[in-house]
Amino acid sequence: MFFDTTLYGSYELAILLKIFLASLAGGIIGLEREKHGRPAGLRTHLLVAAGSCLMMIVSEAFFMKYGDLAATGVVRLDPSRAAAQIITGIGFLGAGVIIKEGTIVRGLTTAASLWMVAGIGMAFGMGLAGAGTIATFLALFSLVILKKLEPLLKKDRYLHLTVSAKAHPDIYPTLESIFSNHHLRVSDIEANLDIPANRIRYSFVITQHKARIGRELSKIMAEIEGVETIHFK
Repeated sequence: MFFDTTLYGSYELAILLKIFLASLAGGIIGLEREKHGRPAGLRTHLLVAAGSCLMMIVSEAFFMKYGDLAATGVVRLDPSRAAAQIITGIGFLGAGVIIKEGTIVRGLTTAASLWMVAGIGMAFGMGLAGAGTIATFLALFSLVILKKLEPLLKKDRYLHLTVSAKAHPDIYPTLESIFSNHHLRVSDIEANLDIPANRIRYSFVITQHKARIGRELSKIMAEIEGVETIHFK
């Protein structure tokens, strides 16, 4: 289940093998993120895996060096503390790759992969070669194979649509009719009325639509009398 403490009689060779396997696993997962242009890619994942592995090795080394001290002494050793601090510390790194743009959140998968890579590094650091290898394949399965299945899953898409027009006559009934004809659901709406300028701006969040519906709606709304600008994303 665990690595032997030594490899060919050498403790240093066993350490090098652990770090190599952790770096290899982290690098493979990071390469997938790198190909998708994510901020945490090959180097970041490799460093997280290797660093987590090294911390576990150091924790193990402390116990091997001082574990025979008397229980009544001043020094108290708990190897699990290093693992706990790795899990806590990786949370800050993961938070750094999460980006929020309006209501859109990006980077959650990359943050999760960093967290997973830290666990993989810890597994190899403790000598759990089987667990680390299986976790690596599971991470790659999630990032590569399951991603290809996403287009087959029916899910809500969100369109952020902003329409500016003259306040009178009000274009809202016409917009509502367009949404109804296309079987769209408005999940959120915001209106900004500028009375002196006789201008109104509607901001919608629309769901239950097909891809690229924004361009189709823009062409229809552009023909409405009084519409001045249309913006969607």
